[in-house]
Amino acid sequence: MRCPCFSTILLTAVICGFSVSAVATAEEAWPTFRGPERTGVSPDTGLLTAWPEDGPKLVWSTSGAGRGYASLAIVDGKIYTLGDGLSTTDDEDEYVVCFDQATGKQLWASKTGEAWNSGKPTWQGSRSTPTVDGDRLYVVTPHGQLICFQTDGKEVWRRDIKEDLGGKKADSWGYSESVLIDGDKLVCTPGGPQHTMAALDKMTGETLWTTARAEDRGAGHASMVIASIGGTKVYVQTTGSGAMGVRASDGKLLWTYDIKKTTAVIPSPIVRDDLVFFTAGYGTGGALLRQVPTSNGEVKAEEIYPTTPALGNKHGGVVLVDDHLYGDTEDRGTPFCAELMTGDIVWKSRGSGRNSASMTAADGYLYVRFSNGTMALAKATPEEYEESGSFKVPGSGRNPSWAHPVVLDGKLYLREGDDVLCYDIADS
Repeated sequence: MRCPCFSTILLTAVICGFSVSAVATAEEAWPTFRGPERTGVSPDTGLLTAWPEDGPKLVWSTSGAGRGYASLAIVDGKIYTLGDGLSTTDDEDEYVVCFDQATGKQLWASKTGEAWNSGKPTWQGSRSTPTVDGDRLYVVTPHGQLICFQTDGKEVWRRDIKEDLGGKKADSWGYSESVLIDGDKLVCTPGGPQHTMAALDKMTGETLWTTARAEDRGAGHASMVIASIGGTKVYVQTTGSGAMGVRASDGKLLWTYDIKKTTAVIPSPIVRDDLVFFTAGYGTGGALLRQVPTSNGEVKAEEIYPTTPALGNKHGGVVLVDDHLYGDTEDRGTPFCAELMTGDIVWKSRGSGRNSASMTAADGYLYVRFSNGTMALAKATPEEYEESGSFKVPGSGRNPSWAHPVVLDGKLYLREGDDVLCYDIADS
């Protein structure tokens, strides 16, 4: 084969507080980008607090994920991701791929369409993490194909986000959202002023409602999250124009928080109770809003602090642990810790890896994946950044390691281009 090792960009995310409805049937599952509640925080406990010099035990590694930036969805003993030019196929097209969680064996691969070959070589490839719901899974290709598959790989329906829904991207890097499943609805972000957000029947793909945000620049790369404000369910999302809140029942645009035009808006928002934190890179920074109920099921957003460049994050994502935010400074490989309510930086430190860092959290620790292939473990504390282990991921270093890590059931799962690796991190 063909494609050297690639991993994840244009994806990001994070929330804390509200669960995503109807995305998993198993108790132990990671059914969409950044997990069941889209927090990037795993419920796992009893994990290693330090790693050996060469890293935790490698349980298995497998090939056949293809070129791509997508992370992993894990449900009912199966792992799903998106990639193109798989080492297990004889073409360069894009596929949704399924692996056995226990062994890493590839179970099936179903074609979605053409590969994404636009832009710099290291920015090409697949990028949307699948969303799994019961016996179905949903993917968005970079070209804007929204496809529903059965979990055995059979295609059920597809919609073209650009052609069918008038979608528009705010940049030239393709679509990468992981769609939201909420009850019977699939909710996605076509982007643009006509159909900024859309809700579809998850079983048939039929359009239920769309939301228009005047002069919206187009979809970014975030995956939306859910809030509940005074009895009103709100879908919170960011586009190329900034943050927005949409009433879940009918798609009514409730509020917007506009930002200046920037290169790309990638990280997903963080929701805790009535608070919304969102951030973007390229000098934009992070802001904190409070959602306030008004009347007749409407909600407004009030600014607690404005976009603060010190809180900027390009694509590695930010996690909220207790009352502090943790993320990479832009894409510099310099993790930061900040107070959620004030935005004040508590610490900022260089880690053992280099370049951009994506992270997840579990059991009071940060799992920091630097794009040069270094995987690090650090305690999630406002006191200081101190690593208690790091290792070089096999096969890394040829291209950026951008796929977000997943911690589930005592294991650390990493996507490294065509390879998926499983590590035992249980403290037993």
